[in-house]
Amino acid sequence: MLIFVYKGICMSTGFKGKFHRQNILSRFAKDLVRRSRSHCELCDKHGVKLDVYELLPLEEEPYVNGCIFICEGCRKQIENPKKIIPSMWRCLNNSLYSEVPAVQVMAFRMLHRLAEKKEHWAEELIEHAYLDPELEEWANQAE
Repeated sequence: MLIFVYKGICMSTGFKGKFHRQNILSRFAKDLVRRSRSHCELCDKHGVKLDVYELLPLEEEPYVNGCIFICEGCRKQIENPKKIIPSMWRCLNNSLYSEVPAVQVMAFRMLHRLAEKKEHWAEELIEHAYLDPELEEWANQAE
């Protein structure tokens, strides 16, 4: 079962706009399943329910490369930074080097959150990480 998550809808888009956006996101399902091989693109879990998560800042129209396919556990911690379980995010070492730019961006953002919580391993990963300048700019436009 796939659930399509959309967070941060502009109030001006209204009810109709929300469902239009969700409809567009639902069209990405096959591409995201294929791209992720039905694994969470952040923690690599498989055999779990996966959600489409659209990275901020949002474009006027959703696009598949602006989305990642993640498990509920990752989504909950992304959306609620106060409940981050640092040990769960050690997987970011792999995600940071994904071939998918949106996955790299989200991994970079999560590492910065963890570094702010004084997780030294996250600080070390950031120091050794390299993102293309445009991806780093995208990552820095975080929520």
